[in-house]
Amino acid sequence: MADDDDLDLNSLDDDELVKQMHDDLYDGLKEEIEESVNILLGRGWTPYRVLTEALVEGMRIVGIDFRDGILFVPEVLLAANAMKGGMFILRPLLAETGAPKLGTMVIGTVKGDIHDIGKNLVSMMMEGAGFEVIDLGINNPVENYLAALEEHKPDILGMSALLTTTMPYMKVVIDTMKEMGIRDDYVVLVGGAPLNEAFAEAVGADAYCRDAAVAVETATEFMKRRHNQTQGVA
Repeated sequence: MADDDDLDLNSLDDDELVKQMHDDLYDGLKEEIEESVNILLGRGWTPYRVLTEALVEGMRIVGIDFRDGILFVPEVLLAANAMKGGMFILRPLLAETGAPKLGTMVIGTVKGDIHDIGKNLVSMMMEGAGFEVIDLGINNPVENYLAALEEHKPDILGMSALLTTTMPYMKVVIDTMKEMGIRDDYVVLVGGAPLNEAFAEAVGADAYCRDAAVAVETATEFMKRRHNQTQGVA
């Protein structure tokens, strides 16, 4: 391990440092990521450039290998935790500079369900892709979702369930949104082990996301479509 510790991140040029950050994210090295973020900021990089070129791109590589079965949940959680370290530094700076976000997502596990590893992974990967994420945690009744939609006006609502007994609650939330006339204002993504595409369609969700990598791809795709529809607003 000593060899790694001897690597002077400051001695790398920008391109080498960004490549090293991709590797460090992949390996879940939080302290190295924090140091590298500060080095790039010190060299005059904008917070948004650090986010997109170093962190988001690094997490994109992690996401691909997770999707393809090369990386597994524990490794992705470590990578996401390293990403969080970098985001902790960047978030206030991004807010100051009004940097563009891909979109906003409210996510939570449904009522009666206390599973959250998958949901946490989606939250971290979505944040890693440039989304702002409001995580409602576990065991959310319909009121929690509605309050969060009202408060945060997100683009996307994500719901997670890991039990066959709690899955139907997603329909309760979506039906309530329909009754209130707000269903079409949001992209609704659902996920969790017992779900499938047929279920998502049956309850009226926009898409079923098999895992966190698919959730990021799906959310990004929906946001592109949304931007294309509203183009002309520049």
